[in-house]
Amino acid sequence: MEALLKGPARLIPGDLAELEERLVAADLGTETARAICKEVAEGVHREGKADAEILTGQLRNAVLRRLSKADPAWKTASPVVILLVGVNGAGKTTTAGKLAARFSMEGRKVLLAAADTFRAAAEEQLTEWAARAKVELVRAAHGAAPSTVVFDALKSGLAHGADCLVVDTAGRLHNRQNLMEELHKIARVAEKAAPGIPQEKWLVLDANTGQNGLSQAREFNKGMGLTGLVLTKLDGTAKGGIVVALCEQLGLPVRFLGVGEGLEDLVPFDPPMFVEALIPNPVVNV
Repeated sequence: MEALLKGPARLIPGDLAELEERLVAADLGTETARAICKEVAEGVHREGKADAEILTGQLRNAVLRRLSKADPAWKTASPVVILLVGVNGAGKTTTAGKLAARFSMEGRKVLLAAADTFRAAAEEQLTEWAARAKVELVRAAHGAAPSTVVFDALKSGLAHGADCLVVDTAGRLHNRQNLMEELHKIARVAEKAAPGIPQEKWLVLDANTGQNGLSQAREFNKGMGLTGLVLTKLDGTAKGGIVVALCEQLGLPVRFLGVGEGLEDLVPFDPPMFVEALIPNPVVNV
């Protein structure tokens, strides 16, 4: 991308095709990449020239418009129930621990619910995260009904004044109807246990998933009515462009980014900063 942007000051069809290819390679997807290229070409035409600065500015603006749905001014309600969902290995349990630590440091009384009762490692991992974050954890015997854990956790948490209840759920394939039905049950039980309290349903996505993340989000959104996304594992080689496609095609806002393994390595999504990282500022040769 950087090599393209600091190349010759022109914007011919071949350049647009190459730009589209670079955007697709950054995981934006064909549909989104094509729409962005069209906007960039129109913007450059209005400017009357296509030097590197203008081309970069038009490209950044086109991407930023799509990320504007991320609502950077958004704040969690108080109290609030946050259900974390997603496929196996996306980083839900780690995200639950980091969220608990973050909200606790903000002065909120946090409770973690270990509703992934089928994977013993998840319960042990969340126990460790709860200790590190210094927050209360509710867990049950291995193999217990997840919905029962959620009900007991929310009832207990609210009774003891918790204003942020984070629920870690078991990983599941987005195309397995029986597993999705279990998530519906957890959401319904949460509403019964905490009536009238806002319920966030966040899909945790591995940034390395690429375009498969779009199909995951579509299915979870159709089945659950998602309210946001958390993108994890952005500390490695992940390109992260899938965020742009998710915002544009599904209208789902990104809430947080996981950028490391530490308690503090979960940061609020900042669209302008993300755009700067995704689209480098070219070195303009004078």
